Amino acid sequence: MSLPRIGLRTGFDTATVLGIASGFLLVGAAVVLGGSSVAFLDAASFLIVVGGTLGVSIASYSWTEVGAARRVLVRTLRRPAIAPRDAALLVLGVADNARRRGVLALQPLLPQLRRFPFLVNGLGLILDGLGIGEVETSLRQEIEATTARHATGAAFMRKAAEVAPAMGLIGTLVGLVQMLGRLEDPTSIGPAMAVALLTTLYGAVLANMLFAPLATKLERNATEEALVSQIYLTGLVSILRQENPRRLELQLNTLLPPAQRLNVFN
Repeated sequence: MSLPRIGLRTGFDTATVLGIASGFLLVGAAVVLGGSSVAFLDAASFLIVVGGTLGVSIASYSWTEVGAARRVLVRTLRRPAIAPRDAALLVLGVADNARRRGVLALQPLLPQLRRFPFLVNGLGLILDGLGIGEVETSLRQEIEATTARHATGAAFMRKAAEVAPAMGLIGTLVGLVQMLGRLEDPTSIGPAMAVALLTTLYGAVLANMLFAPLATKLERNATEEALVSQIYLTGLVSILRQENPRRLELQLNTLLPPAQRLNVFN
Protein backbone atom coordinates (compact mmCIF):
# COMPACT_ATOMS: atom_id res chain seq x y z
CA MET A 1 0.00 0.00 0.00
CA SER A 2 1.56 3.29 -1.09
CA LEU A 3 1.13 6.49 0.86
CA PRO A 4 -2.12 8.22 -0.11
CA ARG A 5 -2.07 11.73 -1.47
CA ILE A 6 -3.37 13.92 1.30
CA GLY A 7 -4.48 17.47 0.63
CA LEU A 8 -4.05 20.06 3.35
CA ARG A 9 -6.86 22.49 4.04
CA THR A 10 -4.99 25.76 3.60
CA GLY A 11 -6.01 29.41 3.57
CA PHE A 12 -8.61 31.15 5.68
CA ASP A 13 -11.24 29.18 7.54
CA THR A 14 -14.09 30.45 5.40
CA ALA A 15 -16.80 29.26 7.79
CA THR A 16 -15.38 31.40 10.61
CA VAL A 17 -14.55 34.45 8.51
CA LEU A 18 -17.76 34.47 6.48
CA GLY A 19 -19.93 33.65 9.48
CA ILE A 20 -18.62 36.51 11.61
CA ALA A 21 -18.49 38.94 8.68
CA SER A 22 -22.05 38.15 7.58
CA GLY A 23 -23.32 38.62 11.14
CA PHE A 24 -21.78 42.08 11.38
CA LEU A 25 -22.98 42.98 7.89
CA LEU A 26 -26.56 42.00 8.68
CA VAL A 27 -26.56 44.02 11.90
CA GLY A 28 -25.04 46.95 10.01
CA ALA A 29 -27.68 46.65 7.29
CA ALA A 30 -30.44 46.68 9.90
CA VAL A 31 -28.94 49.82 11.42
CA VAL A 32 -28.75 51.57 8.06
CA LEU A 33 -32.29 50.57 7.08
CA GLY A 34 -33.63 51.74 10.43
CA GLY A 35 -32.50 55.33 10.04
CA SER A 36 -29.37 57.33 10.75
CA SER A 37 -26.38 55.03 11.07
CA VAL A 38 -24.22 57.85 12.46
CA ALA A 39 -26.20 57.69 15.70
CA PHE A 40 -24.76 54.22 16.34
CA LEU A 41 -21.16 55.46 16.21
CA ASP A 42 -19.61 56.78 19.39
CA ALA A 43 -15.89 56.89 20.07
CA ALA A 44 -16.26 57.03 23.86
CA SER A 45 -18.48 53.94 23.93
CA PHE A 46 -16.08 52.09 21.66
CA LEU A 47 -13.09 52.93 23.83
CA ILE A 48 -14.84 51.89 27.03
CA VAL A 49 -15.95 48.50 25.68
CA VAL A 50 -13.02 47.51 23.46
CA GLY A 51 -10.27 49.03 25.59
CA GLY A 52 -11.78 47.81 28.84
CA THR A 53 -12.39 44.29 27.51
CA LEU A 54 -8.86 43.89 26.19
CA GLY A 55 -7.35 45.40 29.33
CA VAL A 56 -9.25 43.16 31.75
CA SER A 57 -8.72 40.05 29.61
CA ILE A 58 -4.98 40.67 29.33
CA ALA A 59 -4.77 41.37 33.06
CA SER A 60 -6.30 37.95 33.74
CA TYR A 61 -3.39 36.14 32.05
CA SER A 62 0.39 36.40 31.77
CA TRP A 63 2.07 37.88 28.71
CA THR A 64 3.21 34.39 27.75
CA GLU A 65 -0.37 33.12 27.80
CA VAL A 66 -1.60 36.15 25.87
CA GLY A 67 1.04 35.54 23.20
CA ALA A 68 0.12 31.85 23.04
CA ALA A 69 -3.57 32.77 22.69
CA ARG A 70 -2.75 35.15 19.84
CA ARG A 71 -0.75 32.50 17.98
CA VAL A 72 -3.48 29.90 18.44
CA LEU A 73 -6.09 32.37 17.18
CA VAL A 74 -4.04 33.12 14.06
CA ARG A 75 -3.68 29.38 13.39
CA THR A 76 -7.42 28.98 13.81
CA LEU A 77 -8.24 31.65 11.24
CA ARG A 78 -5.57 30.54 8.79
CA ARG A 79 -3.71 27.29 9.17
CA PRO A 80 -3.18 24.03 7.32
CA ALA A 81 -5.21 21.16 8.72
CA ILE A 82 -5.75 17.54 7.89
CA ALA A 83 -9.09 15.81 8.32
CA PRO A 84 -9.18 12.89 10.79
CA ARG A 85 -10.10 10.40 8.06
CA ASP A 86 -7.19 11.56 5.89
CA ALA A 87 -4.86 11.25 8.89
CA ALA A 88 -6.08 7.69 9.42
CA LEU A 89 -5.46 6.81 5.77
CA LEU A 90 -2.00 8.33 5.97
CA VAL A 91 -0.88 6.50 9.09
CA LEU A 92 -2.41 3.29 7.76
CA GLY A 93 -0.25 3.64 4.63
CA VAL A 94 2.84 4.24 6.77
CA ALA A 95 2.06 1.19 8.90
CA ASP A 96 1.55 -0.98 5.82
CA ASN A 97 4.93 0.10 4.45
CA ALA A 98 6.59 -0.67 7.78
CA ARG A 99 4.94 -4.11 7.85
CA ARG A 100 6.01 -5.02 4.33
CA ARG A 101 9.50 -3.48 4.15
CA GLY A 102 10.58 -3.04 7.74
CA VAL A 103 10.78 -0.02 10.01
CA LEU A 104 14.05 1.25 8.52
CA ALA A 105 12.33 1.56 5.15
CA LEU A 106 10.33 4.46 6.59
CA GLN A 107 13.40 6.71 6.59
CA PRO A 108 13.02 7.71 2.88
CA LEU A 109 9.36 8.56 3.52
CA LEU A 110 10.12 11.32 6.02
CA PRO A 111 10.59 14.08 3.38
CA GLN A 112 7.12 13.27 2.00
CA LEU A 113 5.63 13.61 5.48
CA ARG A 114 7.28 16.88 6.48
CA ARG A 115 3.87 18.64 6.40
CA PHE A 116 2.80 16.44 9.33
CA PRO A 117 5.27 17.31 12.12
CA PHE A 118 3.65 15.20 14.85
CA LEU A 119 3.82 12.08 12.69
CA VAL A 120 7.37 12.83 11.58
CA ASN A 121 8.42 13.37 15.19
CA GLY A 122 6.96 10.02 16.18
CA LEU A 123 8.60 8.20 13.28
CA GLY A 124 11.90 9.83 14.22
CA LEU A 125 11.62 8.41 17.73
CA ILE A 126 10.90 4.96 16.29
CA LEU A 127 13.87 5.15 13.92
CA ASP A 128 16.06 6.22 16.84
CA GLY A 129 15.28 2.88 18.49
CA LEU A 130 13.09 4.05 21.38
CA GLY A 131 10.70 1.57 22.95
CA ILE A 132 6.93 1.65 23.00
CA GLY A 133 6.73 3.19 26.47
CA GLU A 134 9.18 5.99 25.68
CA VAL A 135 7.55 6.85 22.35
CA GLU A 136 4.05 6.82 23.80
CA THR A 137 5.03 8.94 26.81
CA SER A 138 6.83 11.53 24.68
CA LEU A 139 4.00 11.87 22.18
CA ARG A 140 1.30 12.02 24.85
CA GLN A 141 3.18 14.86 26.50
CA GLU A 142 3.23 16.66 23.16
CA ILE A 143 -0.52 16.14 22.75
CA GLU A 144 -1.16 17.48 26.25
CA ALA A 145 1.01 20.55 25.61
CA THR A 146 -0.81 21.32 22.35
CA THR A 147 -4.19 20.85 24.02
CA ALA A 148 -3.15 23.19 26.82
CA ARG A 149 -2.18 25.91 24.30
CA HIS A 150 -5.55 25.60 22.59
CA ALA A 151 -7.31 25.67 25.96
CA THR A 152 -5.52 28.89 26.89
CA GLY A 153 -6.59 30.54 23.63
CA ALA A 154 -10.20 29.45 24.07
CA ALA A 155 -10.22 30.55 27.72
CA PHE A 156 -8.90 33.98 26.72
CA MET A 157 -11.73 34.39 24.22
CA ARG A 158 -14.29 33.14 26.76
CA LYS A 159 -12.96 35.67 29.26
CA ALA A 160 -13.32 38.46 26.69
CA ALA A 161 -16.89 37.30 25.97
CA GLU A 162 -17.67 37.53 29.69
CA VAL A 163 -16.02 40.92 30.17
CA ALA A 164 -17.47 42.72 27.13
CA PRO A 165 -21.08 42.89 28.44
CA ALA A 166 -19.76 43.96 31.85
CA MET A 167 -17.81 46.80 30.24
CA GLY A 168 -20.99 47.72 28.38
CA LEU A 169 -22.79 47.97 31.72
CA ILE A 170 -19.99 50.12 33.13
CA GLY A 171 -20.28 52.40 30.10
CA THR A 172 -24.02 52.59 30.64
CA LEU A 173 -23.50 53.71 34.23
CA VAL A 174 -20.93 56.28 33.10
CA GLY A 175 -23.38 57.67 30.57
CA LEU A 176 -26.19 57.83 33.12
CA VAL A 177 -23.99 59.65 35.63
CA GLN A 178 -23.02 62.17 32.95
CA MET A 179 -26.64 62.65 31.98
CA LEU A 180 -27.89 63.12 35.54
CA GLY A 181 -25.06 65.54 36.32
CA ARG A 182 -26.03 67.81 33.43
CA LEU A 183 -29.82 67.89 33.56
CA GLU A 184 -29.72 71.68 33.52
CA ASP A 185 -28.21 71.51 30.01
CA PRO A 186 -30.69 69.76 27.68
CA THR A 187 -28.09 69.58 24.88
CA SER A 188 -25.87 67.25 26.95
CA ILE A 189 -28.59 64.72 27.68
CA GLY A 190 -28.54 63.21 24.17
CA PRO A 191 -24.78 62.50 23.94
CA ALA A 192 -24.69 61.13 27.49
CA MET A 193 -27.65 58.87 26.81
CA ALA A 194 -25.97 57.70 23.59
CA VAL A 195 -22.91 56.60 25.57
CA ALA A 196 -25.17 54.81 28.05
CA LEU A 197 -27.02 52.81 25.39
CA LEU A 198 -24.26 52.25 22.84
CA THR A 199 -21.81 50.75 25.32
CA THR A 200 -24.38 48.08 26.15
CA LEU A 201 -24.92 47.46 22.45
CA TYR A 202 -21.20 47.27 21.68
CA GLY A 203 -20.60 44.90 24.59
CA ALA A 204 -23.39 42.53 23.55
CA VAL A 205 -22.30 42.54 19.89
CA LEU A 206 -18.63 41.87 20.61
CA ALA A 207 -19.36 39.16 23.17
CA ASN A 208 -21.93 37.21 21.15
CA MET A 209 -20.81 37.87 17.58
CA LEU A 210 -17.00 37.83 17.89
CA PHE A 211 -15.46 36.49 21.09
CA ALA A 212 -17.87 33.63 21.82
CA PRO A 213 -17.81 32.21 18.25
CA LEU A 214 -14.00 32.39 18.19
CA ALA A 215 -13.82 30.56 21.53
CA THR A 216 -16.15 27.86 20.21
CA LYS A 217 -14.07 27.46 17.04
CA LEU A 218 -10.86 27.21 19.07
CA GLU A 219 -12.39 24.46 21.21
CA ARG A 220 -13.63 22.61 18.13
CA ASN A 221 -10.24 22.81 16.43
CA ALA A 222 -8.53 21.64 19.62
CA THR A 223 -10.79 18.59 19.73
CA GLU A 224 -10.12 17.75 16.07
CA GLU A 225 -6.36 18.25 16.40
CA ALA A 226 -6.28 16.04 19.48
CA LEU A 227 -8.18 13.36 17.53
CA VAL A 228 -5.70 13.56 14.65
CA SER A 229 -2.77 13.29 17.07
CA GLN A 230 -4.42 10.29 18.77
CA ILE A 231 -4.81 8.65 15.35
CA TYR A 232 -1.12 9.16 14.65
CA LEU A 233 -0.18 7.83 18.09
CA THR A 234 -2.32 4.72 17.59
CA GLY A 235 -0.62 4.06 14.26
CA LEU A 236 2.87 4.60 15.63
CA VAL A 237 2.30 2.24 18.54
CA SER A 238 0.92 -0.33 16.10
CA ILE A 239 4.09 -0.01 14.00
CA LEU A 240 6.25 -0.58 17.08
CA ARG A 241 4.23 -3.67 17.97
CA GLN A 242 4.50 -4.91 14.36
CA GLU A 243 0.77 -5.45 14.19
CA ASN A 244 -1.12 -6.34 11.05
CA PRO A 245 -2.48 -3.17 9.32
CA ARG A 246 -5.91 -4.80 9.27
CA ARG A 247 -5.92 -4.72 13.05
CA LEU A 248 -4.79 -1.09 12.96
CA GLU A 249 -7.68 -0.26 10.63
CA LEU A 250 -10.11 -1.68 13.21
CA GLN A 251 -8.47 0.39 15.95
CA LEU A 252 -8.61 3.58 13.88
CA ASN A 253 -12.28 3.02 13.07
CA THR A 254 -13.05 3.05 16.79
CA LEU A 255 -11.64 6.60 16.90
CA LEU A 256 -13.34 7.92 13.75
CA PRO A 257 -16.97 9.03 13.48
CA PRO A 258 -19.15 6.40 11.75
CA ALA A 259 -19.42 8.41 8.53
CA GLN A 260 -15.61 8.66 8.21
CA ARG A 261 -14.60 5.08 9.00
CA LEU A 262 -12.15 3.27 6.73
CA ASN A 263 -12.72 0.25 4.56
CA VAL A 264 -9.28 -0.28 3.01
CA PHE A 265 -8.57 -3.96 3.66
CA ASN A 266 -12.13 -5.24 3.63
